[in-house]
Amino acid sequence: RTLAFNELFGLSIRKDIKIPDVLGCIGSVIFLLFVSNWLPFIGPFFSLLLPLPFLFYTSKLGVRRGLITVLITLLAISVIVRLAGYPQIIIICLEFAIVGLVISEIFRRELSFALTVFWGTLIMLLIGGIFLFVIGLTKGMGPIELILNYFVSNLNKTIGFYENMGLEPDKVAQLKEYGKIISHVISQVYPAMLVIGTSFVIWLNVVVSRFIFRLGGIKYPDLGQIDRWQAPEFFVWVVIAAGFALFFKVTGLKFIAINVLIVLSVIYTFHGLSIVIFFFNKYKVPVWIRYGAYILIIVQQLFLIILALAGLFDNWIDFRKIHRKTVA
Repeated sequence: RTLAFNELFGLSIRKDIKIPDVLGCIGSVIFLLFVSNWLPFIGPFFSLLLPLPFLFYTSKLGVRRGLITVLITLLAISVIVRLAGYPQIIIICLEFAIVGLVISEIFRRELSFALTVFWGTLIMLLIGGIFLFVIGLTKGMGPIELILNYFVSNLNKTIGFYENMGLEPDKVAQLKEYGKIISHVISQVYPAMLVIGTSFVIWLNVVVSRFIFRLGGIKYPDLGQIDRWQAPEFFVWVVIAAGFALFFKVTGLKFIAINVLIVLSVIYTFHGLSIVIFFFNKYKVPVWIRYGAYILIIVQQLFLIILALAGLFDNWIDFRKIHRKTVA
């Protein structure tokens, strides 16, 4: 019976495996890892796209076959990175593989764009917290201490790099003073940084996957009209409450208020961006002008502030006139 079961199980697995798909997933992950490590300046950006291969093949093959392909890919990558002398990379690949699986499952449920990013971010924060807790146990640190030590360590390495490059002692001393200030700021806003960073990874992969799905002939889910999205109305009261909380001298309350305001400012920035996209679509603005505007928004921080304010005041002004009540 055992022999028959093993033969049947092995036959089932072999039917679920398609060599081109497995090789494609492995090759895509290796390519992104290689580019992110060796391409200067924009290389790290490609590391944020690591969930895409797992998302693509899980969506293409279905839950069962996709999961088997992901497991084989992770096994192959773990062997490759160990032989290359970078075993720590497998942790990154494992986390991003989970991101891809999570987004794929959310895609299958065809939620709205906002809910897709929301649930993807929430689930990944929970999974990331578990990863940090486990890694922290191995190093005798808590998750928060681990995060802060990571930022401080990288900051000190950067300062040490410039010091070894022969930078003048007085400038090195200035860098160290700036480093202390930055470390203090990070200790105050790291929750907001984690939330924003995680949501950006989810948002980026959701947006880029649309183009990848089209190339692969895979149906992209209907996520609704992005140009009509707006932040929930009650967020305005959260902004007001957090703003008033800054005037209190209670340290814990100010800590929460600062992080809430930072996260909400990003949400309202995307609210403002949806307004811009609405008018681009309404007046059929050419693609080259759109991309030029997007690049200008990224480069010039003043436009980010304008977008955030536009998103905030849209609750009252209704720039797009999409919430006006029809008079009978």
